[in-house]
Amino acid sequence: MALGAGCGGGGASSSAPGPTGGPPPTPGSVTSAPGAGTITFSGYTWTVRNSVGNPGPNTFSPQNVWVDGQGFLHLKISHAGGQWSTAEIFTTQSLGFGTYQFQIQGHPEAFDDNVVLGLFPYTTPAIGPDGTNEIDIEFATWGGAQTQHGNWTVWPAQAGPAQNTHAFDMTPNSGLSTHRFVWTATSVNFQALAGLTDGSVGQYAQWTFAPANPSTLIPQNALPLHINFWLFGGNAPKNGAEVEIVVTSFKFTPA
Repeated sequence: MALGAGCGGGGASSSAPGPTGGPPPTPGSVTSAPGAGTITFSGYTWTVRNSVGNPGPNTFSPQNVWVDGQGFLHLKISHAGGQWSTAEIFTTQSLGFGTYQFQIQGHPEAFDDNVVLGLFPYTTPAIGPDGTNEIDIEFATWGGAQTQHGNWTVWPAQAGPAQNTHAFDMTPNSGLSTHRFVWTATSVNFQALAGLTDGSVGQYAQWTFAPANPSTLIPQNALPLHINFWLFGGNAPKNGAEVEIVVTSFKFTPA
């Protein structure tokens, strides 16, 4: 996977405490306990990764993934038996051009330097190798190498050209935020917004990637969607603490 892809989890199946006036229940989700091989979240079926490998490398455990009674997706980076484990899920179907929206409960703007959350369509062997056909929303400082916690990246449709990336400062918030991108054949438009919204109220960062040669620099094929929560370089959090993030909803609107 490209820099910033991975996942794992584990923990009790209770909901994480939320801010006052938190998100409503998410339709299209089915409650699941940690350890399931597949989950249903926001109307999609997702495979839960159970393997050791990149990014990182990390140990990706189904014990770090569950859906609570509100229909919210929980991802955890946990420590047990002297080992850290992480979380990743991916859709069983491929999604193409359209609007991808994720709503988050938690504080990715305050993640430990080694913690990474990724939201991204990702290539398959039939479409192209790693380093191609990927569109990333990532929250990370890459071990403390950058001050910003927000990252947007578009990987090319074929091997050879470099990726195009944009880092942005995240806004401290109440613990609720919305992140989206609109993917077309000729451009990818990213937005970061404070609070839960289907519009543009609360937008604090935006980037449009619209190259002169989009068929080469923008993915053109439908791709599975991944969500992962992992440790940069496979390194333990610098603060030594387990961490959990909640994705309250995912919404895809085809173009």
